[in-house]
Amino acid sequence: MVLKNYYKILGLETSHVSIEEIKIAYRQAAKKYHPDLNIGDGLAEEKIKDINEAYRTLSVPASKRKYDRIWNSHFGKNQKAFSGKGEKGDILNIFLGKIEKEEGRKISNQKNASKGENIETEINISIQDAFYGAEKIIALKTLEGKIKNISVKIPQGIGKGEKLRLIGQGKPSEYGGKNGDLLIKINIEDSKPFKLKGNDLYTDLLLTPWEAALGTRAKVTSIDDETKIYIPQGIQSGERIKIPGKGYKDTNGERGDLIAEIKVVVPKQLSEQEREMFEKLNEISDFNPRNEIFT
Repeated sequence: MVLKNYYKILGLETSHVSIEEIKIAYRQAAKKYHPDLNIGDGLAEEKIKDINEAYRTLSVPASKRKYDRIWNSHFGKNQKAFSGKGEKGDILNIFLGKIEKEEGRKISNQKNASKGENIETEINISIQDAFYGAEKIIALKTLEGKIKNISVKIPQGIGKGEKLRLIGQGKPSEYGGKNGDLLIKINIEDSKPFKLKGNDLYTDLLLTPWEAALGTRAKVTSIDDETKIYIPQGIQSGERIKIPGKGYKDTNGERGDLIAEIKVVVPKQLSEQEREMFEKLNEISDFNPRNEIFT
């Protein structure tokens, strides 16, 4: 079994040559043995075939390295080397076939490579950030142990527990497949003065005892504006007033309601006049809420 000396075929004295030098040597050898200049010369025809074979192998860095390894291995073991015509089934053909198979397997692996694994994480944002949209920076640790900062755009109206998908920000795939994705679960935290339930926003509406008793008009702040509502007389702590269309607005543009929960607040410190008024009220009023428990 024989191995052709491709370098000698191209007129090169050593394997330590660049791809550009190989191209120059190929052009010179091909011109010398071109069929149009050697009509009827069978030896020239065989020579040009060897020149083309040599160039196809040595002009590609990957196949050149493999050829050099095989050549050094066999030449080092005193195997016969020659620069002319080869035989069918010789080691050259085996070598070229091996390259083709490996390249084909590599391409096949790239085409069939499964996508890399997805990475899942979560972030906490305020109701205001969810309502108006925001941009957040999250830090992830890479496989090399480094910290990678990723900018995440929170869309307006995102819902509790929804996940954002960042394409290609997950784990890399083997054999050149696509990277996995980064899935980010959004946790919307209740933040003063609002709580979020579905698309409804809940807030507290604080009233004085006399406002609750007499009724009043009170300002209520929603997430994006302010509105006045009527408070009926005799309203109790814990009662709720619904303000339609002033709640949370989701990504579809649908908006919930604002629910104002009444909380009657007693002043911790009284002026002298206030104290007198409360004492007078205590004397003249028959109202006792504890009596109503059993009626």
